[in-house]
Amino acid sequence: MKLDPFYLIVGHVSQIELLVPHGVRLVQLRIKDQAEAEIHRQIRRARDFCAVHRAQLVVNDHWQAALDLNCSFVHLGQEDMDSADFAALRRAGIAVGLSTHDEAELERALSCDPAYVALGPVYPTLLKKMPWGPQGLERVTKWKRAAGDVPLVGIGGLTTERLPGLFAAGADSAAVVTDIAQAADPETRCCDWIRATEAWR
Repeated sequence: MKLDPFYLIVGHVSQIELLVPHGVRLVQLRIKDQAEAEIHRQIRRARDFCAVHRAQLVVNDHWQAALDLNCSFVHLGQEDMDSADFAALRRAGIAVGLSTHDEAELERALSCDPAYVALGPVYPTLLKKMPWGPQGLERVTKWKRAAGDVPLVGIGGLTTERLPGLFAAGADSAAVVTDIAQAADPETRCCDWIRATEAWR
């Protein structure tokens, strides 16, 4: 599988509707702390909207909802892997991306035949407190060597200025959250990212 080099991550379907029309090809919907009905409503709306705009939707965490709603891609953290029914996801043809932070997690993830593995945080991030410090570009290179043909997503503290270094280190895609979510003009910032990744498409 070849990933788009720009991987947008948003927390609400309204952000998908705002940003995807600008040319986003790969977007993750990361819904937190919502009732099940609201989770299904947002995923269903995002699924249909992304289909119209020919963008790949990735559902974060909520793998059962992705199954129920005939989505094609999910992303799971290490804790989510404990409860996920990988056999059911495979039977449904759903691709799975997996988060990793250390060698043991990477080995576990690669044993699951993932569509991609993610490494983070590459740089310091303000998004959430993590037990892991910044991984750095040397670790990106090490992860890519271990992952081989499996695409590698870098996440955490990324900016367009840091993009060339990330790709030179071996990452296939840059996952972006805070740099767009906290921008004064998220639409303009999203377009900046799309332009910045054009050379790697």
